[in-house]
Amino acid sequence: MIGVILAAGMGTRLMPLTKDIPKALLKINDITLLERMIKNCIDSGICKFIVVIGYNGEKVEQLSKKLEDKYNIEIKIIINEKYDITNTSVSTYLASRFIEKESLDDFILVNGDNVVDPLIIKRLSKSSNSSMIIDNYKQLNEESFKLIIDNKSFNNDKTITNGIINSIGKELDIDSSTGEFIGISKIVKSDISDFNKFLNESINENPQNYYDFSFKDLSEIKTIDFILTNGLKWSEIDDINDWEYAQRLVEELEG
Repeated sequence: MIGVILAAGMGTRLMPLTKDIPKALLKINDITLLERMIKNCIDSGICKFIVVIGYNGEKVEQLSKKLEDKYNIEIKIIINEKYDITNTSVSTYLASRFIEKESLDDFILVNGDNVVDPLIIKRLSKSSNSSMIIDNYKQLNEESFKLIIDNKSFNNDKTITNGIINSIGKELDIDSSTGEFIGISKIVKSDISDFNKFLNESINENPQNYYDFSFKDLSEIKTIDFILTNGLKWSEIDDINDWEYAQRLVEELEG
C-alpha cells in the first residue's frame, strides 16, 4: 500500500504562519504535520509514499529526503506546477495517474494539513474496498464537507457499506447529512482507473474542483466503505482556529 500526501497548497488563511512554508511543514511539539502523518502511516504498515508538492515545494522535498533516511522509507516527489491555479483534484490526479501507469498498489490519500488519531489510519488500512472516513460525531456547520449517503447498510466493524453518495459538498443541508468527509480515503487498485477517469472529467469541468466529488461517481459503480470515526478525533487545518485546536489535539493524543 502507498501513502499519498497532498502538500501543494498555499495555506493563505494561515498567513503569516505559512508565509515561507506550506501547511504540511508547520510544527507541533517540534514535529511537522508531514512527519506526523508519515509516522501514522508507518504504524499501519505503509513504507512507500508519494508527496505532491507545489508552494515552497523545495522545502518539502528537502524534509522528505531526511525522512526517507530517518524511517527507512521511500518517498517519491510529484510536482503540481499549477498549484496556485488548481485544487486538490489536480494534485490527486497527478499522483493517482502515476500509480496507475506504474501498476502500483492500493493507496491511502490524505491531505497534508490533517492531524488525526492514529487509529483512523489503521482502520482505513484494513479496509478491503475503496473507503472514505466519515465523522459521524462532530457538530456540522456551513464549512463542513458534508455528504448524504443513500441505500446504506451497517457492518459490525463500524462501517457503512453498499451506500451510494447522493450528494457531497459544503452547501448541503446539515440535518439531512450523514456526516463529514474528513479528507482521508483509500482507493484500491481495481478502482484506480475509474477514479482517474472521474478525476479527469472533474478537472476538465473546473481545475479548481476538489477530488472529493469524484467519489460520488465512483460510488455509483463500485463498492465504497464509509468508515465512521465514532468519536475518534481529527482536525484539518484551514485557519488559525483549526491550528489552535490541532495543537490541543496533539497534546491530548500524544500526552
